[in-house]
Amino acid sequence: MNQAIKIILIEDEPYNLRLLQEMIKMLRPGWEVVNTFESVKSSVDWLRKKPHPDLFFMDIQLADGLCFSIFDQVEIKSMVIFTTAYDNYAIRAFKVNSIDYLLKPFKEKDLQAAIEKFENFKKLTGEDNMNPNYSEILEAIRSGEKKYRKRFLVSKGAAFYKLPVEDIAYFFSENRITTSVTFNRQNHVVDFSLEALEEQLDPETFFRVNRQLIVNIQAIEKIENYFGGKLKVRLNPPFTAEVVVSRMKAMNFKDWVGR
Repeated sequence: MNQAIKIILIEDEPYNLRLLQEMIKMLRPGWEVVNTFESVKSSVDWLRKKPHPDLFFMDIQLADGLCFSIFDQVEIKSMVIFTTAYDNYAIRAFKVNSIDYLLKPFKEKDLQAAIEKFENFKKLTGEDNMNPNYSEILEAIRSGEKKYRKRFLVSKGAAFYKLPVEDIAYFFSENRITTSVTFNRQNHVVDFSLEALEEQLDPETFFRVNRQLIVNIQAIEKIENYFGGKLKVRLNPPFTAEVVVSRMKAMNFKDWVGR
């Protein structure tokens, strides 16, 4: 697109804000982040006085309330891409109202799709106002909240039993098979890809360190600087190979560990 797109990010979690900024900069380096806010109040105070951007990224649940409170106090005509940790019950409302959303944890392919949807809409209509029904979306959001997986059903011989998530030190993928390793060093195959597990596991406890591994924060024994801005992680119980966090993920990983 010819002119630089101006955007505002409203997100109260520093980790997610930095991740979103990095991903947008990588996908659309010409876009301008006009400002960032972490609360309803700070957003409203600024938006009452300043020109609005072309596009908002808004976290639904902010420190001082739902982001929809912003719409009660300021007329928003720009397109909004919501970011949310809420699960599928809200997706139908977003779809009906032609509003896009990003489900946490953020994925590059989902952000790319949301950006392309915005660009296509702007190109076809020449306007950003989608006149969404925010009240209908708010009703869907209030109907529940994100629930993370608490246990897995795993097999041993001919029997099945429950494996609590907190007992799992890490998950690894090899030859398209995902295996969980418990703190007492037992291995169990689970019927989910690492991509699916990323959506089911609490991001406060689990982090995908690389393409092969998702680790529990309690399994991290030591973190060392590695060449090229990477990090080397020692796990307990030990993993069979070197655990390396890429330079791209290193800052987010350290932020997650240090929360």
